[in-house]
Amino acid sequence: MLLPENKMSTSTMTQLQIYFLGTGGSWPTVKRNVSSVAIKRGKEILLFDCGEGTQRQFQKSDLSYMQITSVFITHFHGDHFLGLPGLLQTMQLNDRNEPLDIYGPKGMIELTKQLVSLGYFKPNYPIRAHEVKDGDKILFDGYDVEVLKANHGIPSLSFSLVEYERPGKFNKPKALELGIPEGPLFSHLQRGKTIITPNGSTITPDMVLGPPRPGRKIVFSGDTRPTESMISFCDHADVLIHEATFESSLEDIAYQYGHTTAKQAAQIAREGSVETLYLIHISPRYLDYRVIQNEAREIFPNSFVPKDFDMADVPLKK
Repeated sequence: MLLPENKMSTSTMTQLQIYFLGTGGSWPTVKRNVSSVAIKRGKEILLFDCGEGTQRQFQKSDLSYMQITSVFITHFHGDHFLGLPGLLQTMQLNDRNEPLDIYGPKGMIELTKQLVSLGYFKPNYPIRAHEVKDGDKILFDGYDVEVLKANHGIPSLSFSLVEYERPGKFNKPKALELGIPEGPLFSHLQRGKTIITPNGSTITPDMVLGPPRPGRKIVFSGDTRPTESMISFCDHADVLIHEATFESSLEDIAYQYGHTTAKQAAQIAREGSVETLYLIHISPRYLDYRVIQNEAREIFPNSFVPKDFDMADVPLKK
């Protein structure tokens, strides 16, 4: 028999991968499309920003846009949302019937209404827009997406995917000693569920499991000036995906336009004790990405500038 479970991930082996579909900023170039990052968690895909051409980036990748369950838009500059109209219509042309949720700052609901009424398009599947703000937490199955106000000169957000804790290591000898027969009840306890044994004893997971193991955490900055709040927001993240539009010789220009330099992003990663930093939204002026990457590595060695279509696994924490 099962009793209600705690807020804990029900899967201990969920695959988590980051696909960098668009790593440039401002406008598309022959090397980099504009902002779009897909996170594949199990069978679902979460899309963070959707610059123009994102649907084609999906088609050139190993992903299917039909698996997208949620889209998170950081702000309403074109290189972050203009891919939505084509993506929404292409989904319909491929007979999508599953609902799609779109999250963004104030104005997201009205913008979505406009996007789904362009031309003669009328969606045949549910498209649900949501406006979120600083401090909000969006609840999903096995994880939350937290929201932080960014500093970009217009309403802008940063997002953090935070998985629930995983149950600790299973103590089989202890379980047998407590009269739990091998089989399905073992699995239920390993997934953090309370059970009742055949002899009527109530067994809670903590009686046969070690300390809970932390879930994974991925932070997506969107466009923003460097902020103190980002340091705490990305605290001990497995991955920080932070914009680095310019290198530090252009710090004044970066600040003027609401952006971060590679050096500043690396400082945030170091102070936030993150494991890996990925730098995106690279200005089209940089034909050699190593200018950005090398500057960041002087501060935070585990820094990378991904190219379009690069993929990164995020392994489970031990």
